[in-house]
Amino acid sequence: MDERYSGWTGLAGFAGILLVIAGVFGIIQGFVALFSDSYFLATEGGLLIFDYTSWGWIHMGIGVLLLAAGSGVLAGQTWAIVTGVIIASANAIAQLAFLSAYPVWGVMVIALDVMIVYALATHGRYLMEETAETRSTTTPPQDIRRVS
Repeated sequence: MDERYSGWTGLAGFAGILLVIAGVFGIIQGFVALFSDSYFLATEGGLLIFDYTSWGWIHMGIGVLLLAAGSGVLAGQTWAIVTGVIIASANAIAQLAFLSAYPVWGVMVIALDVMIVYALATHGRYLMEETAETRSTTTPPQDIRRVS
Protein backbone atom coordinates (compact mmCIF):
# COMPACT_ATOMS: atom_id res chain seq x y z
CA MET A 1 0.00 0.00 0.00
CA ASP A 2 1.35 3.38 -0.99
CA GLU A 3 1.47 5.83 1.94
CA ARG A 4 0.38 8.80 -0.20
CA TYR A 5 -3.10 7.31 -0.54
CA SER A 6 -3.89 6.87 3.15
CA GLY A 7 -5.11 10.40 3.94
CA TRP A 8 -7.13 10.77 0.76
CA THR A 9 -8.59 7.31 1.17
CA GLY A 10 -9.78 8.35 4.62
CA LEU A 11 -11.55 11.39 3.18
CA ALA A 12 -13.27 9.27 0.54
CA GLY A 13 -14.28 6.75 3.23
CA PHE A 14 -15.65 9.65 5.26
CA ALA A 15 -17.73 10.60 2.21
CA GLY A 16 -19.14 7.06 2.20
CA ILE A 17 -20.16 7.46 5.83
CA LEU A 18 -21.71 10.85 5.01
CA LEU A 19 -23.68 9.22 2.19
CA VAL A 20 -25.13 6.74 4.65
CA ILE A 21 -25.99 9.56 7.08
CA ALA A 22 -27.57 11.65 4.30
CA GLY A 23 -29.57 8.58 3.26
CA VAL A 24 -30.91 8.13 6.78
CA PHE A 25 -31.76 11.85 6.91
CA GLY A 26 -33.63 11.55 3.60
CA ILE A 27 -35.61 8.54 4.79
CA ILE A 28 -36.52 10.31 8.05
CA GLN A 29 -37.55 13.42 6.13
CA GLY A 30 -39.65 11.28 3.81
CA PHE A 31 -41.43 9.55 6.69
CA VAL A 32 -42.16 12.87 8.37
CA ALA A 33 -43.59 14.30 5.13
CA LEU A 34 -45.72 11.17 4.66
CA PHE A 35 -47.16 10.87 8.14
CA SER A 36 -47.24 14.42 9.48
CA ASP A 37 -48.37 16.98 6.91
CA SER A 38 -48.46 19.72 9.52
CA TYR A 39 -44.80 19.36 10.52
CA PHE A 40 -43.44 21.11 7.43
CA LEU A 41 -45.33 24.34 6.96
CA ALA A 42 -44.73 26.14 3.70
CA THR A 43 -45.99 29.59 2.85
CA GLU A 44 -48.40 30.21 0.00
CA GLY A 45 -46.99 28.39 -3.03
CA GLY A 46 -43.92 27.41 -1.03
CA LEU A 47 -43.49 23.72 -1.86
CA LEU A 48 -43.12 23.96 -5.61
CA ILE A 49 -45.33 21.45 -7.42
CA PHE A 50 -45.68 18.43 -5.13
CA ASP A 51 -47.90 17.65 -2.21
CA TYR A 52 -46.33 16.28 0.97
CA THR A 53 -47.14 12.65 0.18
CA SER A 54 -45.32 12.78 -3.17
CA TRP A 55 -42.51 14.73 -1.61
CA GLY A 56 -42.19 12.13 1.14
CA TRP A 57 -41.87 9.29 -1.35
CA ILE A 58 -39.30 11.24 -3.37
CA HIS A 59 -37.16 11.83 -0.28
CA MET A 60 -37.46 8.22 0.81
CA GLY A 61 -36.35 7.03 -2.64
CA ILE A 62 -33.38 9.38 -2.68
CA GLY A 63 -32.53 8.26 0.87
CA VAL A 64 -32.48 4.59 -0.10
CA LEU A 65 -30.27 5.35 -3.11
CA LEU A 66 -27.90 7.35 -0.89
CA LEU A 67 -27.70 4.43 1.55
CA ALA A 68 -26.90 2.00 -1.26
CA ALA A 69 -24.27 4.31 -2.74
CA GLY A 70 -22.71 4.87 0.70
CA SER A 71 -22.42 1.13 1.28
CA GLY A 72 -20.81 0.71 -2.13
CA VAL A 73 -18.38 3.58 -1.54
CA LEU A 74 -17.27 2.02 1.73
CA ALA A 75 -16.62 -1.20 -0.23
CA GLY A 76 -14.57 0.77 -2.81
CA GLN A 77 -16.88 0.15 -5.77
CA THR A 78 -16.46 2.39 -8.82
CA TRP A 79 -20.18 2.46 -9.60
CA ALA A 80 -20.92 3.67 -6.08
CA ILE A 81 -18.49 6.58 -6.27
CA VAL A 82 -20.04 7.82 -9.51
CA THR A 83 -23.58 7.14 -8.29
CA GLY A 84 -22.82 8.85 -4.97
CA VAL A 85 -21.81 12.05 -6.74
CA ILE A 86 -24.93 11.99 -8.92
CA ILE A 87 -27.40 11.16 -6.14
CA ALA A 88 -25.86 13.62 -3.64
CA SER A 89 -26.12 16.34 -6.30
CA ALA A 90 -29.76 15.42 -6.95
CA ASN A 91 -30.44 15.47 -3.22
CA ALA A 92 -28.96 18.98 -2.93
CA ILE A 93 -31.23 20.16 -5.74
CA ALA A 94 -34.24 18.49 -4.11
CA GLN A 95 -33.40 20.28 -0.86
CA LEU A 96 -33.33 23.60 -2.72
CA ALA A 97 -36.94 22.97 -3.69
CA PHE A 98 -37.74 22.25 -0.03
CA LEU A 99 -36.08 25.35 1.48
CA SER A 100 -39.28 27.33 1.94
CA ALA A 101 -40.83 24.56 4.03
CA TYR A 102 -37.90 24.00 6.41
CA PRO A 103 -34.92 26.24 5.62
CA VAL A 104 -32.50 25.24 8.40
CA TRP A 105 -32.81 21.53 7.65
CA GLY A 106 -32.51 22.16 3.91
CA VAL A 107 -29.33 24.24 4.24
CA MET A 108 -27.81 21.66 6.57
CA VAL A 109 -28.47 18.77 4.16
CA ILE A 110 -27.25 20.82 1.17
CA ALA A 111 -23.96 21.47 3.02
CA LEU A 112 -23.66 17.73 3.73
CA ASP A 113 -24.28 16.93 0.06
CA VAL A 114 -21.67 19.46 -1.10
CA MET A 115 -19.08 17.86 1.20
CA ILE A 116 -19.96 14.42 -0.20
CA VAL A 117 -19.66 15.56 -3.82
CA TYR A 118 -16.32 17.29 -3.13
CA ALA A 119 -14.80 14.32 -1.31
CA LEU A 120 -15.93 11.74 -3.86
CA ALA A 121 -15.13 13.82 -6.94
CA THR A 122 -11.64 14.74 -5.80
CA HIS A 123 -10.54 11.70 -3.78
CA GLY A 124 -12.84 8.80 -4.68
CA ARG A 125 -10.31 7.23 -7.00
CA TYR A 126 -7.84 6.77 -4.14
CA LEU A 127 -10.36 4.64 -2.30
CA MET A 128 -10.99 2.64 -5.48
CA GLU A 129 -7.28 2.10 -6.12
CA GLU A 130 -6.47 1.14 -2.55
CA THR A 131 -9.40 -1.26 -2.34
CA ALA A 132 -8.45 -2.87 -5.67
CA GLU A 133 -4.83 -3.17 -4.52
CA THR A 134 -5.89 -4.75 -1.25
CA ARG A 135 -8.09 -7.27 -3.07
CA SER A 136 -5.28 -8.29 -5.42
CA THR A 137 -2.65 -8.74 -2.70
CA THR A 138 -4.80 -10.45 -0.09
CA THR A 139 -4.40 -14.19 -0.03
CA PRO A 140 -7.29 -16.40 0.95
CA PRO A 141 -7.08 -17.98 4.40
CA GLN A 142 -5.12 -21.20 4.54
CA ASP A 143 -6.57 -24.41 5.84
CA ILE A 144 -4.85 -24.87 9.19
CA ARG A 145 -6.09 -28.36 10.00
CA ARG A 146 -3.35 -30.85 10.62
CA VAL A 147 -3.44 -34.19 9.01
CA SER A 148 -2.27 -36.94 11.36
